[in-house]
Amino acid sequence: MSAALKQKPQFDPKRQAIIDKLGDLSHVRLAQNEFLMAIYIREKKTPGGIVLTDKTVKEDVYQGKVGLVVKISEHCRFERQNPETGATFGIPVSLYDWVIVRPSTTWALDLSGDPRALHREDFVTCRLAYDDEVRMIVDNPDVVW
Repeated sequence: MSAALKQKPQFDPKRQAIIDKLGDLSHVRLAQNEFLMAIYIREKKTPGGIVLTDKTVKEDVYQGKVGLVVKISEHCRFERQNPETGATFGIPVSLYDWVIVRPSTTWALDLSGDPRALHREDFVTCRLAYDDEVRMIVDNPDVVW
């Protein structure tokens, strides 16, 4: 695979908006081999100009498959090696990668980096997932529906 395909964009406003809204997550500790991802909620208007209904956009909260990795447990091993065959499997996930997961195998929660947050809009919709549940990494969350 060429190096150009592995490079992240210099600036991704979607990624930065989530990071800014979440704030400091240093007080959050994850158990076992889990990671935390912020669910990507699509814009009301798609890049192609299609206006989505409120119901369609809200469905991303429950069925969204794309998320931004915002915290990784120290025990996560996204890439593993089979001790018998020596074969490596999995994919190299890093902090702030856009990843694809199966929503039904993850645990949904809303999180704020500010422990004093009181209002729903101060929280970010997230999912907890195990390291072996990542199916794909994408550079842009809009490529998945």
